[in-house]
Amino acid sequence: MKESNILNIISEGENQKTEFKTSFGKAVIESVVAFSNTNGGKVIVGVNDSKEIVGIDLSSETIKNFINEIKQNTNPQVIPDILTFKVDHKNIVVIEVPEYPIKPVSFKNKYFKRFANSNHLMSLDEIANEYIKTINSSWDFYPDGIHTLENISTEKVERFINKIEKRTDTQIKLSPLEFLNKLEFLRNNQLTYGVYLLFVKDFCSISDVQVGRFKSDITIIDSISLNSDLFTEVDEIIAFIKKHLMVEFIITGKPQRDERFDYPLDAIREIVVNMVVHRDYRDSSGSIIKIFDNRIEFYNPGKLYGDITLTDLLSGNYSSKVRNKLIARAFKEAGIIEKYGSGIKRVLDICKDQGIIPPKFEEVFNGLKVTLFKEKLTGNVIDSINYEAIDSTENDTENDTENDTENDTEKRIGKIMQMIKINKKISVAKLAKECGVSRITISRDVDKLKSSGILKRIGPDKGGYWETVK
Repeated sequence: MKESNILNIISEGENQKTEFKTSFGKAVIESVVAFSNTNGGKVIVGVNDSKEIVGIDLSSETIKNFINEIKQNTNPQVIPDILTFKVDHKNIVVIEVPEYPIKPVSFKNKYFKRFANSNHLMSLDEIANEYIKTINSSWDFYPDGIHTLENISTEKVERFINKIEKRTDTQIKLSPLEFLNKLEFLRNNQLTYGVYLLFVKDFCSISDVQVGRFKSDITIIDSISLNSDLFTEVDEIIAFIKKHLMVEFIITGKPQRDERFDYPLDAIREIVVNMVVHRDYRDSSGSIIKIFDNRIEFYNPGKLYGDITLTDLLSGNYSSKVRNKLIARAFKEAGIIEKYGSGIKRVLDICKDQGIIPPKFEEVFNGLKVTLFKEKLTGNVIDSINYEAIDSTENDTENDTENDTENDTEKRIGKIMQMIKINKKISVAKLAKECGVSRITISRDVDKLKSSGILKRIGPDKGGYWETVK
């Protein structure tokens, strides 16, 4: 590494892969551990937070002592590469830390992870997930120490086998337990958490789902509570939702009339299957689905898995990481899911094809909430919305108004229309804040929508509201 490279790194400041320290100590080792548990990085000693090179004193034993301190205080032991440089007659030390293959790494029994430009103490859940990922497994592959094979239904396993036979057009000449062993769903003939959830015989305490039809935020007119196997839950959830949808019959000239529901059934099915497959079943809370007159809310315990952000999710710019590998594989074998990580993309595509408001995705209460809207958009409104870019305009800044690209504007207008549909009284200032741009930029976008006949302002700036023109 050359001195010029180091100066470039320093000029960029602290970030996901760079940390500055004025001296060697406890904080340096914490950063080494955080980089080891994430994607690697560099700790530069002799530079302050303002990117000023302050230098450190070096002796013939300094680097050796640094290595020994790091080695003795990390578990598993980390031995990083350490380089020294002299810049403007001042010594700086660069500690290069690769991502450690066996995670998590600790410093005095504490585990840290790098996030943006700082180190965060890992929760017990994050520690467990890192360990599971390291051994290329997942929670649902672990032996269930409470239940036994007597707690699962062989009839349900046989139905699962029949689905696979029908999908693959092959005959499986194995008993239910032999087949589960062949798939490695059992561990030494011992029940795993995943198999228990998939084929539980009777009541399952950790698969609870509450589904309700609401007339208002507090008035429930119908509900079901489910505690069964996961395949059955998918079918019963969809059946209950379908029961409460409005349907119209379309005459097409065919012998039978076509049915069209006020919500896209394919999108509902994708959301429900994703809920069941990717839920964090270690969380004590259950899944909740609320059906309102104008929307359906789906809440699932467990935030996005594998460091994926909402922006990554909606843009499709991520590699799929599965929380429950056994459950996901079983649903794939049964032909219920086609490809890991593609469900959200299909939901967005379905909503776009149906011309309805893009669904809303939120991380709330240590879980993921998806809101599917009924209201449809028409004409130029649909054309102006980039469904895959909703909520992914974090990189717009107040200073880029003059350099706005057509794609940036398209993304932002899509988000503006979504927010107005949800809150017709939203202010320009709030729109600007949510989109991360200046009020001037938002005013310009709104003027375009007004001049195109898509948007209308009713009443004054204060006390008025927005109206979308059909």
